[in-house]
Amino acid sequence: MATKTTIDSKQLIAQEKKNNPSFAKTVWREIIHDKVALISLCILTVILIVAYSSPLFIDQVEMKRVNFFNNWKPPSAENWLGTDDGGRDVFSLMLLGTRNSFTIGLLVTLFAGSIGLTYGLISGYFGGVVDNIMMRILEFLMVLPTLMIVIVLVVIIPNYNVLSFVLIMSLLYWFGKARLVRSRAIQERELDYINASRTLGTPSWKIMLFEMFPNISSLVIVNMTLTLAGNIGLETGLTFLGFGLPDGTPSLGTLIGFARNPDLVQNKWWVWLPAALLILVMMLCINYIGQAVKRASDARQRLA
Repeated sequence: MATKTTIDSKQLIAQEKKNNPSFAKTVWREIIHDKVALISLCILTVILIVAYSSPLFIDQVEMKRVNFFNNWKPPSAENWLGTDDGGRDVFSLMLLGTRNSFTIGLLVTLFAGSIGLTYGLISGYFGGVVDNIMMRILEFLMVLPTLMIVIVLVVIIPNYNVLSFVLIMSLLYWFGKARLVRSRAIQERELDYINASRTLGTPSWKIMLFEMFPNISSLVIVNMTLTLAGNIGLETGLTFLGFGLPDGTPSLGTLIGFARNPDLVQNKWWVWLPAALLILVMMLCINYIGQAVKRASDARQRLA
């Protein structure tokens, strides 16, 4: 009898797992059924594998060496995408620039997302006076000219480097995430499981971190996936304008910046066009994947 009960319990657990798959399985199932998202995932994976493995077959010291006798060479067997104004191989610069741009966009997304998540959870969980004060501060920050502040900080910070750029972007691009998390946290704090944990005397930080956060994690993942493409584009745009990565750091924005010269746009397309197309393809791929993740999140909410 006990054995039969155990078997029935295992069957119920297996059936429950089948009816309520994990978020990762739901996302994968959604991507598999969406051909555009699946192709986007494959393309993005190939691009990132090639970009991040590029230091294995690219001599970075030789690649950065200036050779004015080899400048503005069109694509050839030796230089697949030609050379730039300093005689450097554009294909090598594009691979390293892709790695740098994606890494910086990812770091900004993670750091800014962590700040916004923490701020929004605290504000939504406590509510009342705490929420009012934190929201008034957030509203003040959101009306500031963020892009102008970024440009000013890039100019005035001494010993400016890549880490400085990542920190500046992270500290100024978390406001929207905080409001999104706060609105969801306000809904969660009224549910029975939160009230039960409070009654049992569970510390607030444990409730927020181990009970409330898992229930809004899908929302956070969707938002961070969709903002990743925007952060990569923002870094590329600032570098294109000359207020992004420090001089000498390869970036897709640096290569696209050659398009400011009409002569280069018309006669030396190999310097800027491949980088522009690559950033476009990457952002489209991330957005299509993000849309699939969003649909998976919506499906789980309907099941809940």
